[in-house]
Amino acid sequence: THARSFLYLSCSFRVVKEQFFRRRTKKKVLGLGGEEAGRLKMSADSGNSQDRRKFLNMETASNALDSMSGPDLTANTPVEGEMEISSRQFRATRANNILEHRSLLDIYSDPDVPRLTSIICTIGPASREISTLKRLMDAGMNIARMNFSHGDHEYHKSTIANVRAAADQGDRVVGIALDTKGPEIRTGLLEGGGSAEIELITGATLILSTDSAYAEKGTAERIFVDYTNITEVMKIDQEVFIDDGLMSLRVKEKGADFLVTEVMNGGMLGSRKGVNLPNVEVDLPALSARDKRDLQFGVEQGVDMVFASFIRKRADVQAIRQELGEAGKKIMIISKIENHEGVKKFDSILEESDGIMVARGDLGIEIPTEKVFLAQKMMISRCNKAGKPVICATQMLESMVSKPRPTRAETSDVANAVLDGADCVMLSGETAKGKYPVEAVDVMHRISREAEAAIFHRQLFESLRYASFEILPTVTTMAVAAVDAAYAHNAGAIIVLTTTGGSARVVAKYRPNCPVLSVTRDAMTARQLHLNRGCFTLLYTEDTVEPWESDMRNRISWAMEKGKEIGFLKSGMSVVLLTGWKAGLGHTNTMRILSVN
Repeated sequence: THARSFLYLSCSFRVVKEQFFRRRTKKKVLGLGGEEAGRLKMSADSGNSQDRRKFLNMETASNALDSMSGPDLTANTPVEGEMEISSRQFRATRANNILEHRSLLDIYSDPDVPRLTSIICTIGPASREISTLKRLMDAGMNIARMNFSHGDHEYHKSTIANVRAAADQGDRVVGIALDTKGPEIRTGLLEGGGSAEIELITGATLILSTDSAYAEKGTAERIFVDYTNITEVMKIDQEVFIDDGLMSLRVKEKGADFLVTEVMNGGMLGSRKGVNLPNVEVDLPALSARDKRDLQFGVEQGVDMVFASFIRKRADVQAIRQELGEAGKKIMIISKIENHEGVKKFDSILEESDGIMVARGDLGIEIPTEKVFLAQKMMISRCNKAGKPVICATQMLESMVSKPRPTRAETSDVANAVLDGADCVMLSGETAKGKYPVEAVDVMHRISREAEAAIFHRQLFESLRYASFEILPTVTTMAVAAVDAAYAHNAGAIIVLTTTGGSARVVAKYRPNCPVLSVTRDAMTARQLHLNRGCFTLLYTEDTVEPWESDMRNRISWAMEKGKEIGFLKSGMSVVLLTGWKAGLGHTNTMRILSVN
């Protein structure tokens, strides 16, 4: 009844049968019960030679029967030739269920594998110099994020140039992401200018006006809000949050161009602060005039991906894709889910997007705080099933903006995002304006490695493998086989020769516990593959040679040497190779297992 599988149960039946047969045979052969054997032993010990001969014959027969029985498969002892491995949480990987897996996790186990989760760093005043960028890359940065809510085009152009210079000097492949400002609702200026503040007192009355006459005349009694239709979408007794939810108001009356509200939670309010309307579907356009200019700038600068803010529905993603146009058709669109409507319409947004970001900052204001972790797990899991990359972001190591060590809760937050299945984890203020940008990346790198080693990979692989009952396409079938072979053979890496990155992404979907060395000649594909967990991009710059088979062998040999150079592969290791049978797209159908020499 304690069998770990049906096969183990069958073995247990054989063992029990053998043991029963052995006991019954002993009794038939010896013709003796336990009491008679005991009497003979006592008699033999007292000097009776006849009884002594009988007892010795019985003992010999018993030992002979024991030697015929073979090993006891139910014994909890190591099998001959088996090794205890103290790395990669080896003992836990042999568990049969999640409870047993967790109970076998060992704090003294060394991860002993490369980090598979990518790290995204927001680049700002604290990190935009080439020397600092090189240190960030050495610490583990894979993608550099430009936040277009701050800075002008000249500033971002200079930062992008610095990132590329640092990557070239370090011979690294680093992606560049443009994060749009998005359609936001903000308050106006206060009397006294941009640095002025007013105090909102709990219980007081505050009027929110859409009349532009008050755009620069905010007071403690009346402030301007730049969303004209706020009076149409808001209802009596609904809440309004200001400045990241630090202050809250409740609507008491509605007018043609104003709302009369009661201050529920007061505080000091500055100019141009963000406004959130939880559980309200707003009709803001997906792209502002500023967003359109920023996207065109991104196309000119050759960014690899767009992090699209405040996506609410499928049409918002379509509008961004249309704005990118033919020149930007290869740029990936990562939709940031930051509001109630985005969560509600998540499936259609996911279908239209190239990936998802769980942006927990504004999301934690739009939906109840205690629901954020549910939204995170739901979105990450659905992205995993769809095979699309997902980023977990906001306040992951927030205390490291000013302190050299994170809190214990932050450490657990990063680890749980990795355990949930996030492809990437993101740093915001920690690297943009913090005192310890490099240290923050190093901490995130170390946490991610430990968390990855603690994943119950076998269960995860089986869950992803059987998530769909449809007949799989050839490339997906080969990807499943490659990951399965990597688990069975304890491979050091899976090598994928890819043009557009499609084959590598499908392999990454099934979450191998080893790197996916993705060999491509396309520089943008190489940078974009950082979005997928486990993909280590190798940009192959040699010219194509004929015949195609020779070119393929050259790329495979180069990838093996590169893997050894980086430290992923060592002599004697196995690698799983995934290739096509001829040149071009969509021909991946060959898997081989090779040995590193």
